[in-house]
Amino acid sequence: MVILVLSACPVGLRGHLTRWFLEISPGVFVGIASARVRELAWQRVVELSKDGRAIMIHSTRGEQRLAFKVHRHDWQPTDFDGIHLMRRPHTSDVKPGAARAGWSKASRYHRAAQRRTHEQSNESE
Repeated sequence: MVILVLSACPVGLRGHLTRWFLEISPGVFVGIASARVRELAWQRVVELSKDGRAIMIHSTRGEQRLAFKVHRHDWQPTDFDGIHLMRRPHTSDVKPGAARAGWSKASRYHRAAQRRTHEQSNESE
């Protein structure tokens, strides 16, 4: 069994993958393929994805019975004593500008108003 998830990839790549897999949702492909077809499809994904991201999950032998492959993705597969898990990057590992950190504007305004009220009450005492 192969599950392939594409994000921001060209339409031509999606069309190419429909030769071997069933597209069950935009960018999500599922199918049963031999190891050779799976590897050739993955090579094609890496070649044609441009700025897009891809994750492939496929069945394999072993205790977990599955393996991961990623291309241009923040989450990375990591081996923990023979068990493969997806490692989410720590906030310090995230690229600058990738995600907005901090509070929302409404929360900032609310906290600033609280500070002003607190400062005014301290000055009046």
